[in-house]
Amino acid sequence: MTSRAAGALLGLSLLATPAAAEVLRFEPSGPPLPVFEGRGFGNTGAYERIAARVTIALDPEEARNAGIVDLALAPRNAQGQVEAVAEAVILRPADPFRGNGTLLVEVPNRGRELAGQLYHDAAANDLMLGRNPGNGFLLRQGYTLVWVGWQSDIPPGEGRGAGIRMEAPVVPGITAPSREEFLFENRTSPVTATLTYPAARREGATLTVRARTEDARQTPPGLSFRFLDDRRIEITRPEGFDAAALYEFIYEAKDSTVQGMAFAAFRDIASFLRWEKGPENPLARDGRVSVDRAILHGVSQSGRVVRDFLHGGFNEDEAGRRVYDAMLPHIPGTRRSYTNARFAQPSRNPTPHGDRHYPVDQFPFTYAETEDHLSGRRDGLLRRCRTSGTCPVIMQTDSEYEFWGARASLLVTDTRGRHLDLPPEVRAYALTGHPHFALASAAMIRNERCALPVNPLQAGAPLRALLVAAERWMREGVEPPASRFPMRAHGTLAAPEGLYAAIPGLPYTGSHAPAQLVDNTVMPPAVRGEYAVLLPRPDADGNALGGIRVPAIEAPRATYLGWNPRAEGFGAGALCTNTGGVMPFVATRAEREAQDDPGPSLEERYPTPDSYVAAVRAAAERLVAERLLLPEDAEAMADAATAGTLDRLRR
Repeated sequence: MTSRAAGALLGLSLLATPAAAEVLRFEPSGPPLPVFEGRGFGNTGAYERIAARVTIALDPEEARNAGIVDLALAPRNAQGQVEAVAEAVILRPADPFRGNGTLLVEVPNRGRELAGQLYHDAAANDLMLGRNPGNGFLLRQGYTLVWVGWQSDIPPGEGRGAGIRMEAPVVPGITAPSREEFLFENRTSPVTATLTYPAARREGATLTVRARTEDARQTPPGLSFRFLDDRRIEITRPEGFDAAALYEFIYEAKDSTVQGMAFAAFRDIASFLRWEKGPENPLARDGRVSVDRAILHGVSQSGRVVRDFLHGGFNEDEAGRRVYDAMLPHIPGTRRSYTNARFAQPSRNPTPHGDRHYPVDQFPFTYAETEDHLSGRRDGLLRRCRTSGTCPVIMQTDSEYEFWGARASLLVTDTRGRHLDLPPEVRAYALTGHPHFALASAAMIRNERCALPVNPLQAGAPLRALLVAAERWMREGVEPPASRFPMRAHGTLAAPEGLYAAIPGLPYTGSHAPAQLVDNTVMPPAVRGEYAVLLPRPDADGNALGGIRVPAIEAPRATYLGWNPRAEGFGAGALCTNTGGVMPFVATRAEREAQDDPGPSLEERYPTPDSYVAAVRAAAERLVAERLLLPEDAEAMADAATAGTLDRLRR
């Protein structure tokens, strides 16, 4: 190591001063390393990568930490503080002051980076690890990118070098019933299952099975389990249940962690990077910090964490400052996360078929303060930040799947299903016809678990345009595009019954994930009531009317669905998790008439290849004018239409 690098490393590992927002130590694993082979990106230039372990220390008596469950019961250091260690990764411009001045913090999804897949059309973790910049979008924009490990239930060493985690303190002497729900998607028997927490004792544990969440729990002949050790059980599966049966295991658990410290980690590390001017801050140089704004971003599970962070009041740091100026939760629906709780399980994902009774998708569902008509409570995601004056601007984006699998309609209705306007600092955008998440390389394929081919639409292009709009809203006060979201008042949300016209081969049954008031004070949990859930109203082709309609929807060659029924043998009657479906249009008029299909065929819609390209180009240009698509992406879509690869349908 050169003397210059050694000096930089020594400076970064110094103890932070009290101004460092409760970051006790920032300890890099080595000097900053050049990434992407030193390639430059636009006006920003080259980037460097810093991997570090960051120790935060929280005072349980501090009012802004009061909401963290079990913090007061955790072991303390000599100063009476509770410590946790988060792994962190930073990608910064090699010349920090050539960036755009914005800190973009992504909440990792189960330790993984997804921003590269979403914005860069790259592979998982390629961006965070500095391997492949893809299209380089975020780097060309000049962002300083940060990932903070936050889950303590990711085992040490899992995905080392690819996934990051947090070491949270264990609460001593606490045991309680804990519940695991296993969905194996196969018929392997016996099968080994891992518990989130070790068993405090093995006596009294129970195992049940049911085909669907709403079915009664059963203990049929042939169902049994045995402990392999305190963290693993072996389940023998009975006859009469298919690959998607739900197995529920309830046992006495120990070693609960203070998982809610994750929210303080995102608060305090971002605050440290924004305002600490000493040499321990890798974004500071000569008494100046290279960033003056911050965005919190998350995808799916981590988008739910962003909503939870806001609801918990964590956007105010211990100095009373607003930490994040903007928040961009992507595909969370109206769910939050099972994070700030005793024996938390933050990876739980309520779906149309499984995990539905975990405390993840409970009231409040939307940003404005509303009343839960079942419990009488009043609350909203903005309630605490409005009290402290620390609310960010918010742009939430959801795929169409979120209406079917994540109760997205409750973002714009009250709990009875009546229309609600969004607050002025919030915009909502639905990606019409999109599945929960797809790679840029996705194509229409078959999945044995799903009845329809899998929907390949990817969200990168509209998300890039919306990020540009969010940056201008946050920095310049320029209003972003108006919300594009199915709404009751617009006639684009409707009841599930009779939603689709008679489209041949469309297996619509009205199935969707319900929104329920779940009582988690009893074990197993009990449903105490149900909220209204509405679904996007489709056009004559079966494509939803509301939301951002990308050229693949405006100039369609298929019906794109945010839902996909489960196939026989895999919980038929329910919906596939996180998956949309696609039904290509018939090619010719003769084929359409033979199938009694009321919709026009491809040859009737687009008499020549040029007419199809013209339709795509016109749709893309409209979106550019509305600031919902960037010119470079519009041109790429027109080129893909010319090449016949716009929607990646493989027949």
